[in-house]
Amino acid sequence: MQEQLIFEDHYKKLGLEMFSEENLGTINGTQFGYDIKILFIPEGYELTIDFNHYKVSKTSLFFLTNQHLTIEKGKEEAILLYYNRDFYCIQIHDKEVACDGLLFHNIFEIPFVELTDTEASDIKNLFQHIKNELEWKDSSAEEMIRTYVKQIIIRATRNWKKQHLNNDTVRIPSSEFDIFRDFSRHLEIHFREKHNVADYAELLHMAPKTLTHKFKSLNLESPNQLIINRILLEAKRLLIYTDKPVKEVAYNLGYEDPAYFNRLFTNKTGNTPSNFKKNYSSGKKYNF
Repeated sequence: MQEQLIFEDHYKKLGLEMFSEENLGTINGTQFGYDIKILFIPEGYELTIDFNHYKVSKTSLFFLTNQHLTIEKGKEEAILLYYNRDFYCIQIHDKEVACDGLLFHNIFEIPFVELTDTEASDIKNLFQHIKNELEWKDSSAEEMIRTYVKQIIIRATRNWKKQHLNNDTVRIPSSEFDIFRDFSRHLEIHFREKHNVADYAELLHMAPKTLTHKFKSLNLESPNQLIINRILLEAKRLLIYTDKPVKEVAYNLGYEDPAYFNRLFTNKTGNTPSNFKKNYSSGKKYNF
């Protein structure tokens, strides 16, 4: 059994796991649930993130926080880098490459970037440098590792922009993107207690109509629908991956009236929360 590659100092933590078909069990499960995660996934892997299934056709980087991850198959060696906010969160320096930057929480729910062969080789070398630092355990390792993590995120952020901005998937001018990134960040922080567009417009220092118009003008889902989507996603996670009863799920998501939550869930998904949990647990899969 290989030595665990991990850095820990007071509240700061970062670790690296190499895995392949033989040891997928080391990745699947809940042990990394609260960590920020970057996965280097070669072609041929299949994985489920929350309720979406991915077949990896090109080497890709996946960026996850509290999503539920299950890796189902894959042959070549893959890499999981995991860390907490105390180790790396530089929001005050550059929002785009922070722990709440473009890659980890965005309204388009695109948690990965595809890499060319050259990019994949460069990124894999950065992971190798991190592995070396973790093995050497030098006194300067922490700062060196943080530098390599930042390089991975910067390279991936550039790729994400190239692949998802001003193209057929998402048509958002770079000059307009701050508002969407900030909305995503606030939504991730506040979705349990703030359910109205006006709440987020206030955080963004604009009128609710202005915020809604910005989304509409770019043919994006409305802020109201995105708020509902985020609440429903969390509801599905709690229903499937925990033993919480429906009433407790409703309270957890900020609904004092469980009946109202039940009606909202049923109206938007076509299933009551109880039926959703029962059907999914019995093997019926949904496409969201």
